[in-house]
Amino acid sequence: MAARSAPSCHLRLEWVYGYRGHQCRNNLYYTAAKEIVYFVAGVGVVYSPREHRQKFYRGHSDDIISLALHPERVLVATGQVGKEPYICVWDSYTVQTVSVLKDVHTHGVACLAFDLDGQRLVSVGLDSKNAVCVWDWKRGKMLSMAPGHTDRIFDISWDLYQPNKLVSCGVKHIKFWSLCGNALTPKRGVFGKTGDLQTILCLACARDELTYSGALNGDIYVWKGINLIRTIQGAHTAGIFSMNACEEGFATGGRDGCIRLWDLTFKPITVIDLREADQGYKGLSVRSVCWRGDHILVGTQDSEIFEIVVHERNKPFLIMQGHCEGELWALAIHPTKPLAVTGSDDRSVRIWSLVDHALIARCNMEEPIRCAAVNVDGIHLALGMKDGSFTVLRVRDMTEVVHIKDRKEAIHELKYSPDGAYLAVGCNDSSVDIYGVAQRYKKFGECVGSLSFITHLDWSSDSRYLQTNDGNGKRLFYRMPGGKEVANKEEIKGVHWASWTCVSGLEVNGIWPKYSDVNDINSVDGNYIGQVLVTADDYGIVKLFRYPCLRKGAKFKKYIGHSAHVTNVRWSHDYQWVISIGGADHSVFQWKFIPERKLKDALHIAPQESLADSNSDESDSDLSDVPELDSEIEQETQLTYRRQVYKEDLPQLKEQYKEKQKSGTSKRRERAPGNSIRLHFVHGYRGYDCRSNLFYTQTGEIVYHVAAVGVVYNRQQNTQRFYLGHDDDVLCLAVHPVRDLVATGQVGRDPSIHIWDTETTKPLSILKGYHQYGVCAVDFSADGRRLASAGLDDGHTVVLWDWKRGERLSITRGSKDKIFVVKMNPYVPDKLMTAGIKHIKFWRRAGGGLIGRKGYIGTLGKNDTMMSAVYGWTEEMAFSGTSTGDVCIWRDIFLVKTVKAHDGPVFSMHALEKGFVTGGKDGVVALWDDSFERCLKTYAIKRAALAPGSKGLLLEDNPSIRAISLGHGHILVGTKNGEILEVDKSGPITLLVQGHMEGEVWGLATHPYLPICATVSDDKTLRIWDLSPSHCMLAVRKLKKGGRCCCFSPDGKALAVGLNDGSFLMANADTLEDLVSFHHRKDIISDIRFSPGSGKYLAVASHDSFVDIYNVLSSKRVGICKGATSYITHVDWDIRGKLLQVNTGAKEQLFFEAPRGKKQTIPSGEAEKIGWASWTSVLGLCCEGIWPVIGEVMDVTASCLTSDKTVLATGDDLGFVKLFRYPAKGKFGKFKRYVAHSTHVTNVRWTYDDSMLVTLGGADMSLMVWTNEMEGYREKRPCDSEESDIDSEEDGGYDSDVTRENEISYTIRALSTNIRPMFGIKPHLQQKEPSTDERPPVSRAPPQPEKLQTNNVGKKKRPIEDLVLELVFGYRGRDCRNNVHYLNDGDDIIYHTASVGILHNVATGTQSFYQEHNDDILCLTVNQHPKFINIVATGQVGDSADMSATAPSVHVWDAVNKQTLSILRCYHSKGVCSVSFSATGKLLLSVGLDPEHTVTIWRWQEGAKIASRAGHNQRIFVAEFRPDSDSQFVSVGVKHVKFWTLAGRALLSKKGLLSALEDARMQTMLAVAFGANNLTFTGTVSGDVCVWKDHVLCRIVARAHNGPVFAMYTTLRDGLIVTGGKERPSKEGGAVKLWDQELRRCRAFRLETGQASDCVRSVCRGKGKILVGTRNAEIIEVGEKNAACNVLVNGHVDGPVWGLATHPSRDFFLSAAEDGTVRLWDIADRKMLNKVNLGHAARTVCYSPEGDMVAIGMKNGEFIILLVSSLKIWGKKRDRRCAIHDIRFSPDSRFLAVGSSENSVDFYDLTLGPTLNRISYCKDIPSFVIQMDFSADGRHLQVSTGCYKRHVYEVPSGKHLMDQAAIDRITWATWTSILGDEVMGIWSRHAEKADVNCACVSHSGISLVTGDDFGMVKLFDFPCPEKFAKHKRFLGHSPHVTNIRFTSGDRHVISAGDDCSLFVWKCVHMPH
Repeated sequence: MAARSAPSCHLRLEWVYGYRGHQCRNNLYYTAAKEIVYFVAGVGVVYSPREHRQKFYRGHSDDIISLALHPERVLVATGQVGKEPYICVWDSYTVQTVSVLKDVHTHGVACLAFDLDGQRLVSVGLDSKNAVCVWDWKRGKMLSMAPGHTDRIFDISWDLYQPNKLVSCGVKHIKFWSLCGNALTPKRGVFGKTGDLQTILCLACARDELTYSGALNGDIYVWKGINLIRTIQGAHTAGIFSMNACEEGFATGGRDGCIRLWDLTFKPITVIDLREADQGYKGLSVRSVCWRGDHILVGTQDSEIFEIVVHERNKPFLIMQGHCEGELWALAIHPTKPLAVTGSDDRSVRIWSLVDHALIARCNMEEPIRCAAVNVDGIHLALGMKDGSFTVLRVRDMTEVVHIKDRKEAIHELKYSPDGAYLAVGCNDSSVDIYGVAQRYKKFGECVGSLSFITHLDWSSDSRYLQTNDGNGKRLFYRMPGGKEVANKEEIKGVHWASWTCVSGLEVNGIWPKYSDVNDINSVDGNYIGQVLVTADDYGIVKLFRYPCLRKGAKFKKYIGHSAHVTNVRWSHDYQWVISIGGADHSVFQWKFIPERKLKDALHIAPQESLADSNSDESDSDLSDVPELDSEIEQETQLTYRRQVYKEDLPQLKEQYKEKQKSGTSKRRERAPGNSIRLHFVHGYRGYDCRSNLFYTQTGEIVYHVAAVGVVYNRQQNTQRFYLGHDDDVLCLAVHPVRDLVATGQVGRDPSIHIWDTETTKPLSILKGYHQYGVCAVDFSADGRRLASAGLDDGHTVVLWDWKRGERLSITRGSKDKIFVVKMNPYVPDKLMTAGIKHIKFWRRAGGGLIGRKGYIGTLGKNDTMMSAVYGWTEEMAFSGTSTGDVCIWRDIFLVKTVKAHDGPVFSMHALEKGFVTGGKDGVVALWDDSFERCLKTYAIKRAALAPGSKGLLLEDNPSIRAISLGHGHILVGTKNGEILEVDKSGPITLLVQGHMEGEVWGLATHPYLPICATVSDDKTLRIWDLSPSHCMLAVRKLKKGGRCCCFSPDGKALAVGLNDGSFLMANADTLEDLVSFHHRKDIISDIRFSPGSGKYLAVASHDSFVDIYNVLSSKRVGICKGATSYITHVDWDIRGKLLQVNTGAKEQLFFEAPRGKKQTIPSGEAEKIGWASWTSVLGLCCEGIWPVIGEVMDVTASCLTSDKTVLATGDDLGFVKLFRYPAKGKFGKFKRYVAHSTHVTNVRWTYDDSMLVTLGGADMSLMVWTNEMEGYREKRPCDSEESDIDSEEDGGYDSDVTRENEISYTIRALSTNIRPMFGIKPHLQQKEPSTDERPPVSRAPPQPEKLQTNNVGKKKRPIEDLVLELVFGYRGRDCRNNVHYLNDGDDIIYHTASVGILHNVATGTQSFYQEHNDDILCLTVNQHPKFINIVATGQVGDSADMSATAPSVHVWDAVNKQTLSILRCYHSKGVCSVSFSATGKLLLSVGLDPEHTVTIWRWQEGAKIASRAGHNQRIFVAEFRPDSDSQFVSVGVKHVKFWTLAGRALLSKKGLLSALEDARMQTMLAVAFGANNLTFTGTVSGDVCVWKDHVLCRIVARAHNGPVFAMYTTLRDGLIVTGGKERPSKEGGAVKLWDQELRRCRAFRLETGQASDCVRSVCRGKGKILVGTRNAEIIEVGEKNAACNVLVNGHVDGPVWGLATHPSRDFFLSAAEDGTVRLWDIADRKMLNKVNLGHAARTVCYSPEGDMVAIGMKNGEFIILLVSSLKIWGKKRDRRCAIHDIRFSPDSRFLAVGSSENSVDFYDLTLGPTLNRISYCKDIPSFVIQMDFSADGRHLQVSTGCYKRHVYEVPSGKHLMDQAAIDRITWATWTSILGDEVMGIWSRHAEKADVNCACVSHSGISLVTGDDFGMVKLFDFPCPEKFAKHKRFLGHSPHVTNIRFTSGDRHVISAGDDCSLFVWKCVHMPH
């Protein structure tokens, strides 16, 4: 059957009619070569008007919707739609892909733009957040990403005059972006009063920060910075869709059909109205303009492209036309001329010339057209309409012949009969009508057999029959012209059809896939002459099949280009072309047909390069012409390497099971054992499913892999070294060109590739994140800098890496079939090839993607499976080995010839200096010359050739060869049987290493007194291994069946072996010859044991759930143990040989008496006391602890106890070997665990003297030998991990400050809620009552009095125009640490509070600020590297990690000039709690507050994230780089210390090991410092300091402090270490200590702060000075010589700071806070003058008008009056139980008003003396009091309350004043109210959750400042009665500004907040 192969002819796209004008814009440009580039459907088109020629770019897989031109105008970027849309950058000259950008956007790419020098590209997605993404497109790497806007973005552009700035616009917004680090930060354009807020459709940037944008209403908006400065009204009469900037100016095009040209300053030059032009029409709408020199290109909504020459602008030239809106379905071909006719829902019918590639006629109809047909004579054209009518036109002049409407539903198909007499018209109402042509289309008959709409019709050649297809897929036949249905199918048999356009029928069965009944093929057309069939389907694909194709699932060639549905396809009349039309893309594609005979000459038409193959991958017919797959390959393709449980899943699984297990773990558990084991030797090599994984290293050692281990074998010493970094099967290995490094890839859910050094076996880099299930092939590039890898996921992803940096360079889906090999081109680092099942592909890198072309076989060969591949002597030449034993020789992508090389698959090939070497399944190694002409020499692997020094025995001759490598005068060969052989050039063969062959290995026994062991496996062999230094296989014997168990007799002479068929045998242990065998059972024998002593009895356990007991001497069965409910797993004898202990698969532990086998019941407590001869049981009390938390998903398969009964070794299903202390009582014992096996460890055994442990891997077939290292005997080697599944419940110590820091949750400014419990309707939402006193405009009444009494009367009032931050009193020490540092040799200090970084000069006290953070700073560090002087990093709080502006971020900035150098937006949701620079200063480490406490490393200058990983499940407090390293750092936190290494992109961590010290327990660690020789010091919550060497605890400095050690600092200069802790001051102790480098001696310093206890949060050491930050918000400098303390910074300790009062005449102010202090601050001297401790939290404070008294209101309801001069108490009183919220003196100092949260204001008369008796109070206040103000005459008081109501009361009577007119006439002494019509404008739109908390009007009475819950200070004009008044805003405070005041003379504003800080802002007054 021919249909099993695709047709050998070909289609080539020749022309596309159409242009995408709908829903797209700015997509039409001139290239540098003066060609025109645009797109239509899924094709990029480059049109040359001079030559009238089109070139096509076809790298997209779906509709293209955006296009950008590179500034040099050769490269083009296009973006597409789709689920995983990508961006292609391609060359408009060669139409080849240059780069592919993918894996970021979803839905589609809406806009694209290049920057000025074309290095970067910005893209906007169609996802819900309209993500904006910046790319380094050459490297295919995303630099930055941020959510763009909540609504659509229509245009984006780089600002070509300012670096790193962009502008985007869209629905109702325009945004100005800046790019810094990896952060894109937007600022919204402010429309203000200049123009209406509206949708902006397009934009262009100009110099001087000007941006021009086109708006929906036709105006042009001009922006300066972010502000709208003017509008050009009526530039167009409707929306402006496109704006194009060029050297001469700007061109705009709009919906009104006009093009306008503007000069560079946007003054109009001219206008061109296309609607009035020759080709114009009403409703023409311009979507794209491009102006270059004197030419203008215009693209319209209706798919036309005009070219206008400027000086003849009334004669636009139409260069492209196409159908527009609605779907395109109708297609007909002229029977004699090269013409095609199309008709569309746009109601137009068009005739195209296929020769001239032009539209030659067009006619508009009344209705949408759905089908068309031309009569055989080419005179009549029939059109079927959507309304059920059809029209016939004359072709030559398009005049109507008839118009007939017989039906209501759409006509979907019509055809003329071959004799031209009839027209058949098929309708959607399931009928076909037959009309007579000559009879003026009279109806002759109808066909009514169908039940569904008619889809296709075909006439027979003699015009006597008609066949139809309908929507149900039914095929029916009718006699013509009457329309009677043909019932008898025989009648139809011989009918020849004139055309074949039906989709169902025997001849076209093959177009349907095998196993699907989809109805998605829209059209077919058969070419009888060429015997090909063309089809069109819903997926945008045009396919070529052979015709006829009878069997389903035929092979095809496929062509992409259309985007979605291809609605119709037809051959031209002479079969030269195929015409296809796209439904939604309105386009007509014309394909040139290239028949087979032409193809030979057409080899230069390389298959179209594209990301989707043009060849028929998807065909799925029986591949009968491809030879049967080789059995070995068959087996291998079926391996999926999927795991039920991956090691990566363990942490989550443990967490899930822990919840369930909480109860059972109260018991104090044993420590892990003191012994440890070390891997010593591995018998095995992975050859059965891996190839080319064996190499010589530089030093002549041999590197290979087995199980989860990389092995370096020294053949001289017969020793091995191991790389143990993998945790599951290693599947592939490649060696670096220098042969010192190796890359290995493993199995895993997110599998990793490790690059490691063969000498040190340390990892250099670990790559992961892009493959799934496993990595099956890797290869280094010739320069060793890159690595290629292929994965096991469904798409067999291929990734290209820069492995040193750990970066993914490019990624692509490799193939749908398994890939066996990936090879990089040694000559061109950007090229590689992959080969595997039925394919070979040649790839080249394009940015972030790879572009592949399948090897083109032509007629030379079959599509074979490739097992190996190498490159030849030029970049073009490649060779591949096939599964049939051929070697294929390729040039470029073409197969040149094939050479027969082996019988059976060619599994391995290598290139040598002058030739090649190949190895195959036939066991032969062949050497070839350099062109595979001759075979120079062959070596057969045979036993006879084995040299005497071999370490073992060959099992069979000619084993299948899986790996070959040459070097050191030898050929290294790896076989499928797990042997590694060295072949000497002269012929002798040495066997170096061997293991079991394929099949699981279970049976293991160690000899009773010799260092040997026996194994038996499913590979049907029994083997004896020498465990002593010779490490070889001593003997082997083949068995007739596989075996599962074996055992030596106690005298070591006999060996019993249990087989899988239920039989067992006893063999001589030396010769392995049979002594005796039995066969009593059907199922597997699972365990076999000799009784101790003389070995009289043999217990044989089987899966039949019996244990048989045999007498060895008499060879008789003497007993049967019955009673087990499941198969037996383990058997042990007691010492006396009288009792058997049995484990079963149902987890029963049973006991039987020997030799009869009677079942005994022994309580579990007693079972322990019995002396057992061996213990291999996994059940029972004494090994309860070996079962892990996740025991439900993972079995412990084996155990073995040492002969001294102290250490129990276990093996389990996850490949862990663990050591427990015996007995392991209590659940979840502590253990040491070792990873080397990959999955099931099937058996473990100690040798007779406990010196070694031998373990077997089931599936990895390896035998591993471990040496046992006793306690005490330990060279300090990096120790194995020691852990337990459940962390010990001992808590890590307690301290209130630590707990508070651990549990704090940070408010994010954007989500801030109100700090006061307000209720009611916000002022700006309240309905206003009409004022009673609406005065007439001209009034005789006296003028309104001043609102506010002003104190600078007579001076001209100057409004305040700005506030500048001058001072901040405060330091965040309460919950942050290590955040005070010296800069500039100790002249300055740097620290932070709220959201500002503060640089404070020690000598003068002046401050400068870094104010770019938009939320609280939590951590700060200084770069110590001399190259990065004064560089500071600060981390802030943030919202979720969506990369928007509120995401958490780290800012890196210059402390001196406050320039932001980089912003790193990070995925640490909640916030960044620690930052640290590396030794070179180039890397930055950040730690998050997210639940995983993620640790991330950045290359901060580029904003690139290098590596990131979950840090710990509890809070990490600090992580710091070692001062001498760029790759090592330490993190400390709650019960946690981890030692980290950065390897490439991966972070490796080790937990700190405590076991070396007795009784050490893991405490909560708070701080870290470093010493020489890899020493690390960590400070704990108990005051101890732990000293670590590497990651092992080696010493504890007990009670270094009496309380927690919060801060440690390593001086780089001299290595001295400063520690700071929490301590009560005493004679010898101090909260700060200076230690030597080893932390052995110290000197203590006391901080003379007068506090009962000092708590140090930050220390730093400069020249002779120690800088200390305390919990009490002080920063103190301590002299090292004299221990003198100098307080540099003071602040409140606890917030909020509610009370604030400014002195009436001097630059002093008072603050009162929750910490129970009132403090007096001096602005001029920049310091705290005094503080009074009140003993209770203070809420409010006020000066008397003369400044001689101070009133303080307390939280407990008391108030106090102090005299300023002496600070003595003048009087105090407590009349209320709740907090006093405001307290005020009347202007004449007579009355004191006290407002409280008890909804009351009390009045006191101060003239009555200090007794302070209340004289009256205000009644019916509706809620708690917020603020109060006296009137200027002291007779009224205004009170603002917690329900957003303001009341006025009379003083002192307390009567409520209701008369609004009277209130309006009051002049107030002060105004601090947030309520009232005068301040309506201070309430913002965004105050749903948050409130304005405080306000203050300036003394001049014309300015107003407010503070709110978002932490903003705002400046307004007073009064501001209009809602949402204009203002300036100032950031710096954390959420909740609590109070704000002007100082005297309006010189400063003071603001206070919840952040315990006081900000002093300088007022900048407007000049006169």
